[in-house]
Amino acid sequence: MRSFMILIGGLIVLAAANVGIYQKEQLLASGRSVLLELAPVDPRSLMQGDYMALRFKVANDAFGRVPPETLEDGRIVLTVDDRGVGSFSRLDDGTPLGSGEMVMRYRVRHQSPKFATNAFFFQEGHADFYAAARFGEFRVSASGDAILTNLRGEELDVLGPPR
Repeated sequence: MRSFMILIGGLIVLAAANVGIYQKEQLLASGRSVLLELAPVDPRSLMQGDYMALRFKVANDAFGRVPPETLEDGRIVLTVDDRGVGSFSRLDDGTPLGSGEMVMRYRVRHQSPKFATNAFFFQEGHADFYAAARFGEFRVSASGDAILTNLRGEELDVLGPPR
């Protein structure tokens, strides 16, 4: 009986993991692309290898004057220009979106808003490929969930090692 319960528990864990993977794959395949301007910092972490810590201009625009201790998880409304670059429009209050607008979810961690992630990890020794990063490219679902997919340069070119 105990072996049966362990087997059922294992199957539940595998099913939950696969549902999460499926949801992320759907977001990558069908999510709307938006670019957010960033203000990168490039620290090194001996425990994690090379990465770029990310901060986004829309976070400064949306929350620059808000006391950090009052922040709560939510969504912002972005206005997306013809290049696909999103800029802060307003906090989402449930009013219908206008033309060229979309929502993006943020989560508050350590009294700071985070959009999907606050870091971009890359292979050790590849820092030079990402030094010119000016935008983070996200895939965003209709509900505002997002995944960071690429870093882009000033001319919106995808950065990274040659393929």
